[in-house]
Amino acid sequence: MNEKIKLQSPKWLHFGAGNIFRAYMGKVQQTLIEKGLENSGIVVAETFDGEIIQKAFKPYDNKTILVTLDKKGEFKPEIIWSIVESIDVTSDGMSIVEEICQDEKLQIISFTITEKGYSFRDGIITSDHLMSKVTSLLYSRYKKNAAPIALLSMDNCSANGDKLKNAIVSVAQEWVKNDVVEKEFLDYLLDEKKVSYPITMIDKITPRPAIEVKKFLEEAGFENMDIVITSKNTYTAPFVNAEVPEYFVVEDKFPNGRPKFEEAGVILTDRESVEKAERMKVTTCLNPLHTALAIYGCLLNKKTIAECMQDQVLSNLVRKIGYEESLIVVENPKIIDPKKFLEEVLEERFANPFIPDQPQRIATDTSQKVGIRFGETIKAYVADEKLDVRNLKYIPLVIAGWMRYLMGVDDSGAMMTLSSDPLLEELKANLNSIKYLDSSSYEKGKLNKILSNKNIFGVDLVQIGMADLIEEYFLGMMKEVGGVRKTLERIL
Repeated sequence: MNEKIKLQSPKWLHFGAGNIFRAYMGKVQQTLIEKGLENSGIVVAETFDGEIIQKAFKPYDNKTILVTLDKKGEFKPEIIWSIVESIDVTSDGMSIVEEICQDEKLQIISFTITEKGYSFRDGIITSDHLMSKVTSLLYSRYKKNAAPIALLSMDNCSANGDKLKNAIVSVAQEWVKNDVVEKEFLDYLLDEKKVSYPITMIDKITPRPAIEVKKFLEEAGFENMDIVITSKNTYTAPFVNAEVPEYFVVEDKFPNGRPKFEEAGVILTDRESVEKAERMKVTTCLNPLHTALAIYGCLLNKKTIAECMQDQVLSNLVRKIGYEESLIVVENPKIIDPKKFLEEVLEERFANPFIPDQPQRIATDTSQKVGIRFGETIKAYVADEKLDVRNLKYIPLVIAGWMRYLMGVDDSGAMMTLSSDPLLEELKANLNSIKYLDSSSYEKGKLNKILSNKNIFGVDLVQIGMADLIEEYFLGMMKEVGGVRKTLERIL
């Protein structure tokens, strides 16, 4: 298949060789090639974990087996061959990438590098940071021909294009200040007719490669389907398992042209509609429900999100958060119907037993997520004169569950390992004096130091009057073995 598509003068370069890129963007470009609408493939560059390229791309001629898993248990494999070259930038691939970036036919440089990839630690700009390297590549393009280009973030974070722009511009400003580059280069980066930074909303669950899928492929006759855990703890394989539903909403701003994305199911629209779609997903209809299931899934020893949904009390919880507390504040993006999206999330996506997504994975970095996933809805209640934040019952129940989770003891009384979080030690220290099963060890207001932290929740939960209810729920959960389930059942 690869013979039909061009490596020379590629139009699309992507940074980040992870699962969602392979399963989704690879499929998008392949669809366009098969329709005769594109004649070049994607070049992917990996800047964090070179073993992915060496172990999951190169041995398989950059092809990937995409296995979609529907709720009924049907596994549908297909070979994705639209990725024509893979480059390990962690070793010596930067010169090849620079040559690609200088080609005036290049239309898109895209990214799936996680939200952390756009920020500088302690605000210090270093030359080995990916954003510095990308800025250097853009400078090379500017010096060669100053051709237009779109920088397209596909990461699952709010205003992703703005985060990318801020990072690139910050590097360039530092360089201009230190006379490393001329000011005209900064002008080039800020001219949207030359360099654009569209915002996007991407949504497709692509969990770690599953043993069940490996066995399925081997039984179907595929060889060398081993799952690899790299030295950087990345789980990869020559296949990607993914759910069927997928959404990619893109601000249509491409100064050097673009593929006909709309012919492959991508929604091209204006900035405001992307923002509304992203807000709908991240703050109401998907991500907060995921976090609710993750927290309580850990406490109740659930192995997968689907297993959480099979538990009636957890299923009721996310339905009540979604339909009763969240939809009321959703601003309809029009391009996707919020109620139908929520219904698909609950009935098809979370309930799919063949998507092996773990509560422990989703519980990672919860302190970095709750401000967006719940804080935005809380703030919407506070701001709306017709709504009363004191009527919220189920969102406070999730926050109380997170406080209980931070005690590191599950609902059966067994110690449990907490998922990584940059604030984990600080949060645990605030709860150290509280002893499981000993209500007398709890002093009223003990949770307030956490609950009043606007940096975590985006709002002071004590100030708006939510802390007492959270405290009440929390005490019910910690005073007895089985207290978590009893509290959930009582409230729901």
